[in-house]
Amino acid sequence: MELFDQLILGLSTAVQPDNLMFCLIGVLIGTAIGVLPGIGPIPTVALLLPFTYGLDPASAMIMLAGIFYGAQYGGSTTAILVNVPGETSSVVTCLDGHQMAKQGRAGPALAIAAISSFFAGTVATVVIVLLALPLAALALRFTAVEYFSLLVLGLIAAVILAHGSVVKSLAMVLLGLLIGFIGIDVNSGISRMTFGIPELGDGLDFVPVAMGLFGLAEIIANLERPPAQRVVSQNIRDLIPSRADLKAAFPAMVRGTAIGSFLGVLPGGGAALPPFTAYALEKKVAKDPSRFGKGAIEGLAGPEAANNAGAQTSFIPLLTLGIPANALMALMIGALMMQGIQPGPQVMTEQPVLVWGLIASMWVGNLMLLVINLPLVGIWVSMLKIPYRLLFPAIVLFCCIGTYGIANSIFNVWVMLICAVIGYFFIKVKAEPAPLLLGLVLGPQLEENFRRAMLLSDGDLSVFVTHPISAVLLGIVTILLLAMLSPALLKKRKEALADEN
Repeated sequence: MELFDQLILGLSTAVQPDNLMFCLIGVLIGTAIGVLPGIGPIPTVALLLPFTYGLDPASAMIMLAGIFYGAQYGGSTTAILVNVPGETSSVVTCLDGHQMAKQGRAGPALAIAAISSFFAGTVATVVIVLLALPLAALALRFTAVEYFSLLVLGLIAAVILAHGSVVKSLAMVLLGLLIGFIGIDVNSGISRMTFGIPELGDGLDFVPVAMGLFGLAEIIANLERPPAQRVVSQNIRDLIPSRADLKAAFPAMVRGTAIGSFLGVLPGGGAALPPFTAYALEKKVAKDPSRFGKGAIEGLAGPEAANNAGAQTSFIPLLTLGIPANALMALMIGALMMQGIQPGPQVMTEQPVLVWGLIASMWVGNLMLLVINLPLVGIWVSMLKIPYRLLFPAIVLFCCIGTYGIANSIFNVWVMLICAVIGYFFIKVKAEPAPLLLGLVLGPQLEENFRRAMLLSDGDLSVFVTHPISAVLLGIVTILLLAMLSPALLKKRKEALADEN
């Protein structure tokens, strides 16, 4: 009965006119930045964070969430028509989606991608609803001891699942933790790593760091890349897939949704893991794997369902535990903190309108995307003609305005510019900045819970293994650390890096 009441509350919040408007704005922006190669949801959300400051918390989160899962829809359009993934999660869509377009089946390919995403989004919303209350109830039993172990698990999982070198990912997490410790220590009142700069007394502001590392750094890197390829077809016809297409695609949708729903919850999983895993599974179960890469509709439906399901279920650890599953969820935590809301298990009980309104808006947003994406496909195709050199000056200007507007401080603008240079350096050395952002967000919480646990136990470190839940979490951390050092995993990462180079 409680679940039903919460759903009614969520739907009544989501269908309010202002929230419907912000949801529509979010999914439209998300689709647009998904279509445009080189502009992803992370830089976009980082850019828009300052502009959500004056909004109602529910409206702000609904819009930012719409950008995230809307980008999963838009990225498939670019991948199918241009063979350039507009979003990381759409890399796999290029393999069979573009081949279908080259065979004159761009319309059915776009339709199957949209239907798969809607189906996965609907199921993932149900999964969130079913898991939210039990996980929140479990999380409320957490003390500082369990919460510290959970944060350690989140950081280690981010290292394991991050793309590229383990050593670089670990270094990025540690660097993020160090940056998170900058400022005046609350307990002792002693300045830490402020170098005599008064503005660093409160620590580095989250928004300029995120905008620099993800927004401006990506812009600098994109200017070096060649322009997108020619669009396969400007006239998209036959958008209604045949019954045979739907029959072939439906089992792949179901499998992709299941995979994405599970992998989306894992901390640090990233956007590419669910669709790649779904594609590999479809090839395994296919009677004729040789069709894949030549226009197999299962190779399009499975990954598209997986990336959308993964995008939505990544909200589960954020809403129930206050733990970001990926870099974009870390930005969401930043948005909550800007609204004066402390992320954690208490959010579901203290902010039910925000949490359940956000959950209900996901289904509303997916319905909006299904309705607007296919009829407006001509507009999305025409957007591919916009040269990137015309977009980046406006993006840089909005980044500077947004960063300055947070605290009316030019210091924040300098922090953003410095982080942009550092972020560009990370891109060149192939060091993924997402673990750094997770370390920055979780570092202060990690320190606070460790100190609280030590105070409660009179400095006895064994408390972390005598509490059952904490012991289980640290046991999982140990297994992950051993897996991190396994030759098989290290070999796979080296092969992946060699393929990129």
